[in-house]
Amino acid sequence: MFRASAATAAGFAALAGLVAAGGTNGIDEWAVNHAMPGARFTGGKSSLVDAVIPLHHVHWHGGVHIAAELVTLPAAFPTATILLALCCLRLGGRRAAALAAIYVIANGIEEVTKLTLTQPPLHHGPLHLAALDSSYPSGHTVRAVLVAAGVALAWPALRLPAGAWAACAVVLLEVGGFHVPSDIVGGLLLAMTLTAAAAAWASPSGSSRACRPSSRAR
Repeated sequence: MFRASAATAAGFAALAGLVAAGGTNGIDEWAVNHAMPGARFTGGKSSLVDAVIPLHHVHWHGGVHIAAELVTLPAAFPTATILLALCCLRLGGRRAAALAAIYVIANGIEEVTKLTLTQPPLHHGPLHLAALDSSYPSGHTVRAVLVAAGVALAWPALRLPAGAWAACAVVLLEVGGFHVPSDIVGGLLLAMTLTAAAAAWASPSGSSRACRPSSRAR
């Protein structure tokens, strides 16, 4: 698990460097102009209030946009925090501690990366999309994966619906116009890094070995 975590962490860092150098601008700008039917671009930047208060200043338009706003709502920071807190209360012990830790770390890495990484401008026609200058990685993508993982751990019967919701949320972040492909891939890599590390910490290999009978006892 730690090797998997290290590999995805390296991928996240490499992609961050590529984004900063403009290496993903081609695919990202193509997506902006051809793969975001639910978008209504204004060129402005979102505020901290918009990030903290779900659906704040949302201008509803079109079925794709409405679906994207509603389906991704559980991955917004306040709602995801509440959902994961409930998961931790249900789980308790080492798994709850691991889930809480990676959630805090994930949001910290997201904010630090967005504050320090700026990619070359993306445009929708002549319009500079300032909101996408520092949108790597997608925090909604990270939180969607963590919420789905937390729900699957706390309520195993819901693991398939939780996984299906997370997949739909990630797709709608793109087609709804919230994030470009590089943001979403970065969010997935970050989530995979932290969930793999948490799984390795919460279920150390030593404990599984201790449960196995020795060859002499067989």
